[in-house]
Amino acid sequence: MPTFCRHNRFIERCPICRETLPGNETPAPRRARSTASGRSGERAAPRPRGEGLRVRREGRAVEDGYSSALAPGLRASADARRLAEEIAFASARLAALALEPPGAYDQALELSAGGELERAAWECFLLAYLSPAEDAEPFAGVEAVLAAAPEPVGSAGSAELGELIEAVPRGPRSSHQPGSGARTLLAYAQWVDRSGGQQAAFTGDAGWTPERRFARLYERLALPGFDRAGRYELLVVLGRLGLFELRADALHLGAARGVAGDDAAALAAKRVFGIGDALLLERRSAALAQAAGVPLEALDLALFNWAAGQRATLGFRPVGELDDADAAAALGL
Repeated sequence: MPTFCRHNRFIERCPICRETLPGNETPAPRRARSTASGRSGERAAPRPRGEGLRVRREGRAVEDGYSSALAPGLRASADARRLAEEIAFASARLAALALEPPGAYDQALELSAGGELERAAWECFLLAYLSPAEDAEPFAGVEAVLAAAPEPVGSAGSAELGELIEAVPRGPRSSHQPGSGARTLLAYAQWVDRSGGQQAAFTGDAGWTPERRFARLYERLALPGFDRAGRYELLVVLGRLGLFELRADALHLGAARGVAGDDAAALAAKRVFGIGDALLLERRSAALAQAAGVPLEALDLALFNWAAGQRATLGFRPVGELDDADAAAALGL
């Protein structure tokens, strides 16, 4: 006699219940044999990690109970002391750029004073893009490129210039990506052409405040291969040398990306201030700069050097001991 299942169908025709009939059981799935080895008890070899995976290990000093409301991410006096030293160095460098700029910075200032503002701005761009090297001749790479291209370059001769850039010494804050040739230089030249020259590009609207001009130009300089560090440094140098009316409005740490991932200064800020929110990073960095009595833009290089553990001097060689008393006092040291 036909039998109905719980689904109100003949049990033989129900796709679910018919498997309960004798002889219709679904066989248990067989375990796949490992292809890595013919022996049953041997584990398969682990998958290799992706070639692009990078593990970042950051050194930290031993925690000793240190705490500061201005740097809530720090737990060691040694870390705070080193940060105070880097703040003092970065602040002294900014003062030197305004009073006695070293090397190629002084050359750019002389060009501007002699009526060659376009060449001066181009030299400042190369200084920010290539970054002075950390050796006996920090400006040799910039000078070599200047000799080959005394003004922003077009497409003609870009291949030879790209080869030169790959060969010249560059500093630790260089934005140049190996193998990219003159791509960024060409993008900069095109931006300048669209703006009607470097003077017009870096002046923008005559009614802007120095802070507003800094913020707008920082956005407009988002060129291929020109990362946050380079853009920020360029605007700081142009302002400090007095070539254009520019004053940093913020550190611009939000969504900052560099050649190898997140911008080093932005990562350091997250560690120092103990938070990743961009708005709060800007607020806390401004509070620290004010308490230490230094320009806000000094924290850019200070945070970079603090995280790197090895100071990037950018061609600045201070004379005598640096006074870090104000920064140390602000950090409660």
